[in-house]
Formats: sequence, C-alpha cells, structure tokens
Amino acid sequence: MKKELTIIAFFVALLTAGVLTPLIARFALRVGAKKIPKDERHIHREPVALLGGIAIYLGLAVGLLSVLIVRGQGLREVAPLLTCGAIILVWGTVDDLVDLRAGMKLIGQLAAASLAWWWGVRIEFLEKPFVGGYWYLETWESYTMTVLWLIALTNAINLIDGLDGLAAGVSAIAAATLCVMAWQHRTQAESLIVALVAASLFGSALGFLRYNFNPAQIFMGDGGAQLLGFMLAAISVIGLSKSAAAVAIAAPVLVFGVPVFDTSFAILRRLRNRQPIFSADRGHLHHRLLDRGLSQKQVAMLIYLISCLLCATALLISAHAR
Repeated sequence: MKKELTIIAFFVALLTAGVLTPLIARFALRVGAKKIPKDERHIHREPVALLGGIAIYLGLAVGLLSVLIVRGQGLREVAPLLTCGAIILVWGTVDDLVDLRAGMKLIGQLAAASLAWWWGVRIEFLEKPFVGGYWYLETWESYTMTVLWLIALTNAINLIDGLDGLAAGVSAIAAATLCVMAWQHRTQAESLIVALVAASLFGSALGFLRYNFNPAQIFMGDGGAQLLGFMLAAISVIGLSKSAAAVAIAAPVLVFGVPVFDTSFAILRRLRNRQPIFSADRGHLHHRLLDRGLSQKQVAMLIYLISCLLCATALLISAHAR
C-alpha cells in the first residue's frame, strides 16, 4: 500500500506544479518579480520570472495532503514540515525581492530549523562506522547537529542554483532516492511519511523542471532553492538518522553528494582567498564546466549523471545495511 500511496502523491504533485508554474511565471513578470542579470556570473542576459518556489511548495503540499486527507492519517506528522517549509519559502522569497543581508538570511533559516527540531525533526544518535554501535547525543548536541545539517543543506542547494534546471534536477534525483530508501525500510514507523513527502517533493520538482530547464522560463529563486534543500534535509533526518539499519553518515552525504561537496569546496576556496563565506564567485562546479566549453544543457546532464551514480551507491549501502 505504501508504494501505491507514494505514486499517487508523486503524480498529484507533478500535475499541480506543472499547471501552476507557467501561471506563476506570468504573474511574476506582471508584478515585476524577475531576475535581472547584473554581472558575468549570471548565465541569462534577459530578465527571467522569479517566484517558482511557490509552485514547488504548492505542488508538494497538494500532493502530500491529497493522499493524507483521503487516508485520514498523517496530517499531524507532516504539519511541522509544511509549516517550516513555508517559513523558509517566505523568507527566501523576501530575499529574492529585497536582497537581504547574509545575517538576516541566516535568522530565518535558524528559526525554521529550530522550530523543526522542537517539533521532533532530530538527529538523536549516530552510527559508529566500522566498529558498530551508536553515539547517543545529549539534547544540546542533538539540537546543534540537527540545526547545522538543516541549514547547511538549505544553503548547499541554494548555492548550486546557478544554472537552468540544475538545483531542481539534482533535488528531484535526491528526493526519488530518499523515497526508495523509505520503501526499503518497511519496519520504520516514519517510513511512510518520509516516502510520501519525498515522492511529493520529487513530483513537484519534476513538474517545475519542465519550465526551468534551459532555456528557463522561470527561476525558483532563493525561496525555492532553500525550500528544496530544507525539505530534503528534514526528511533525511527523519528517514535515515532514526533507522538503525541505515549508515547514518555515508548514505545522506552520498545522496546530496553534488551540493555537499560543491559547497564544501566553495567554503574552503573562499577561506583560502580570505573572502566572506557567503560571497559569490564563479568557482562552482557548473561554472568551471561552462568555462571548459560545455553548454548549459550538457553541464546539467553531466551533473545529473553524477548525482544518479552517487544516489545509486547510497541505495546499495542502505539496502546492504537493512
């Protein structure tokens, strides 16, 4: 029954996002919510509609709630995720429109991550690699690790959102992988909720991707990219860190391999060059591939392939550890 419900959630989310995205694009252009290229970091030379994150969120919410309302269970469990996701979306959309300072961006992310932890989205123990057993975390350790993970992945997805379709495609692949992992661990009480959220996020990102792939008709903006990162991070905490069978460090890192490693190298690069961590540059993987002569579509497809290979490895690890 779990697979049937997740498939329904996926298609409802896909259809909802697919229908709403062009409507929101037209609305965004009408009200002046558009990305205007300012320097050489921007790939496009013409203004492109923003606010795509709204379509992603609505696709996620409609896909998820349509199944849970019919099922009559699970609304209480997903309400915190949808609420925190809405906070991230709104705060990121404000940033898209008025260009918040780095500190102000972090305040909104910290509020949503703290609220998620308070509502039970927590890393409570870590599996000891190689030796077996678990490290059980104190309350402050659980809070610190959870908030750091949520904020880190929120910003990691945002940082790779510099190329048409890149963040949406990578996020869709990650969401699909988390959904399959939830299917693998059938005995976990949280697995159905994780599968439904992941399937809805997969469908929503895919429905949006149709209009975001090169040449993009709409951008998800910081609101959409941060929403995808936050939701992926949250369901990975619920679905993997609470599973005694999962390799709680290796699997999530592999699922989010491209944004995690790209962000890590970006931080090291900026520290080495004595630049602010949140400063923008053209040193990301997609920029380097573009500079080598690949087209936007070629770069996106290559990074999709890398993500698929990393996610396949994570699935093998998860299945073996079940």
